[in-house]
Amino acid sequence: MDKFEHEYGADQIQVLEGLEAVRKRPGMYIGSVSIRGLHHLVYEIVDNSVDEALAGYCTHIKVTIEPGNIICVEDDGRGIPVGKHAKTGISAAETVYTVLHAGGKFGGDSGYKVSGGLHGVGASVVNALSQWVEVTIQRDGGIYQMKFERGKTVMPLQKIGSSEKTGTKVRFLADDTIFETLEYQYEVLENRFREMAFLTKGLKISIEDLREETPKSATFHFEGGLISFVEFLNKNKEKINDKPIYIEKGGDFPLEIAIQYTTSYSENIYSFVNNINTIEGGTHLEGFKRSLTKVFNDYAKSHNILKEKDGNLQGEDIREGITAVISVKVKEPQFEGQTKTKLGNSEITGIVQSTMNETLSAFLEENPNIAKAILEKCISASRAREAARKARELVRRKNALESSTLPGKLADCSEKDAKKCEVYIVEGDSAGGSAKQGRDRRFQAILPLWGKMLNVEKSRADKIYNNDKLQPVILAVGAGIGNDFDINKIRYGKVIIMADADVDGAHIRTLLLTFFFRYMRPLIENGNVYLAQPPLYKLSKRGMQDVYCYSDDELTQKLEEIGRDGINIQRYKGLGEMNPEQLWETTMNPETRILVQVKMDDAIKADETFTVLMGDEIGPRREFIEKNAKYVKNLDV
Repeated sequence: MDKFEHEYGADQIQVLEGLEAVRKRPGMYIGSVSIRGLHHLVYEIVDNSVDEALAGYCTHIKVTIEPGNIICVEDDGRGIPVGKHAKTGISAAETVYTVLHAGGKFGGDSGYKVSGGLHGVGASVVNALSQWVEVTIQRDGGIYQMKFERGKTVMPLQKIGSSEKTGTKVRFLADDTIFETLEYQYEVLENRFREMAFLTKGLKISIEDLREETPKSATFHFEGGLISFVEFLNKNKEKINDKPIYIEKGGDFPLEIAIQYTTSYSENIYSFVNNINTIEGGTHLEGFKRSLTKVFNDYAKSHNILKEKDGNLQGEDIREGITAVISVKVKEPQFEGQTKTKLGNSEITGIVQSTMNETLSAFLEENPNIAKAILEKCISASRAREAARKARELVRRKNALESSTLPGKLADCSEKDAKKCEVYIVEGDSAGGSAKQGRDRRFQAILPLWGKMLNVEKSRADKIYNNDKLQPVILAVGAGIGNDFDINKIRYGKVIIMADADVDGAHIRTLLLTFFFRYMRPLIENGNVYLAQPPLYKLSKRGMQDVYCYSDDELTQKLEEIGRDGINIQRYKGLGEMNPEQLWETTMNPETRILVQVKMDDAIKADETFTVLMGDEIGPRREFIEKNAKYVKNLDV
């Protein structure tokens, strides 16, 4: 990677404001004090090291989770400047860690060409929200160290030795008086660092977890960059173009795009700005979509694959089955919102569009067989979209003729405020009957389903509208599906899947979750989907109130508490075994029930999981089952 030739010393560290209020309002700076916010601390320090890599000075970042949940991040970059800062009167390194918005990433005279992170907020926020931080810097022939406690300097920067190496090592322990938990999830960090390594071609990122007796570790290093990223995303899918289409541009706005088509029906496009995942897209994604639609339509018309009378293919037709990663580097990015999930720089749209127009057009001309195969899929998608439109209109006309547009088996609630309402999607008529009798009719609706439903991973939208198992779900939720889905139109604030605690119930849950993920994803992203947790066991004894246990561990604990003498243990096989009162008491009463909210912290991991479990490829599914079989409990045989 080319080095950004610019002075990086104490004078390049600019101070914008002091470090107040971070400990009082941590959510403003890291989003939350949950485990997500805890992981954010690690990302902020690693982002600083990645910025050194983007500037061309860092080749290896090593992250270690030490016993006691201590984090250590070490890089071989230039090292934070150690000279005295003119404005603060203390070392530049200490300034970075004690003053909010102090860093080498501001303005035209900064020490970086582009950067991610929180633009200088990261290091000081991590310091403010940690019990202690220890920073060791190798630079200018010396080894320097400084220490902090809860944002306060306890050991100013001092030279502790000599070294010809360069780099920065940061060790910290998050503050347990601020965060809900200090237990880092290795898999979450591992996935994030894999993503970072894909996005920074040639950078090596290592992670090691030393908390358990058997350490876990992984190293990520991808010379292929985004090509490797797309190949990784599609490893379990059947490809149309074996090698991803790669688009690259240098200059003031470096740009990389990798595109690969598969035989699947879902669209997976991931966009990044300065290695930050812009999950809401923005101007770079807009330019990508515009170009993709234009280039494929122009090629199809010029090669008589589409006739003028056919009109144009729609963008959604051309994006069916696509996996693409877009990565742009912008010196002064304008993000919408503190969490940086949408890029706002208007000039980026035209840059992405013009670059893609030229490169993608040339690729299609040079690879007519691939172009034809992709366009055949696009035209097939267009026909399916038209069939879906007709099916949708048919459903609407049919419902307009009926007394109600709601499914016949739905027992609705009386409350009209959607935020206060919840719908239970219940497996089977028997359980549905008990649920209808046991519910609170004011705010709880019941929708019984029967039999196995459609696996949408292998189906297009036209099949879904005509499916008698999914149509009631679409009508009950009331917000449409796919590109027509409108989260503001949902009829229930909670959509609760209530299935038996057995293999068939697990299958029903997986099929429904696949449907929600592929066709109502905002429902999951907005936190509206829940899983009901019916009890596994009922303990009964004469003269004793019935006790319900929701896991094997809880059963063991309860038996130890009340003893085994005279205890009758009933293992529930299905919801239908419970009468309405029991179902209400154990699974539906807001005061006593257990609901698991379905979250989607990592869309890439979720997409991979659904592809493996519900897709056409048998090999990856077998491998997944063999790897995870040891974790299965209560498997009915």
